[in-house]
Amino acid sequence: MKTDETVLSNCMFFTSNRLSNILRKKAEKVFQPLGIGVPYVYLLVVVNQYDGISQTDLWQKLDIAPSTCTRFVDKLVSQGILRKEYEWKTAHVFLTNKGKEVCQGIDECIYKLHQSNYSLLGEKQTDNLTEAMFNACEMLSANETEEDLNHDF
Repeated sequence: MKTDETVLSNCMFFTSNRLSNILRKKAEKVFQPLGIGVPYVYLLVVVNQYDGISQTDLWQKLDIAPSTCTRFVDKLVSQGILRKEYEWKTAHVFLTNKGKEVCQGIDECIYKLHQSNYSLLGEKQTDNLTEAMFNACEMLSANETEEDLNHDF
């Protein structure tokens, strides 16, 4: 193994993880006034777009474990931000009025986060990086198979 840090800076996994940690810390500061953690913000954005979404569809869209999704939803239900309705064995998730108010605050925070990134990286660099990361996520997740994960490279 190399003895310098180029192994970290030349690896997409380590570089993206570092970027994720930096961005998460920034997001935590920006979303702090809402009184909910950043992972809950992501969930609320999806429920706001798909009010009445099934929990199965929700965890798939968020790319999280079903148990994590259930824990997040239950926490937001206990805070009066979400409500669940059941259709046979399927739980559907809806925003409450309080949840709709929180979502309005989310929009303001996202705007602040974008403006902060624009001021630090520039608008074009931020938009290009965001697009490249999104496209990489789509390509990598679309081609992720059990065979790929078990393949010896």
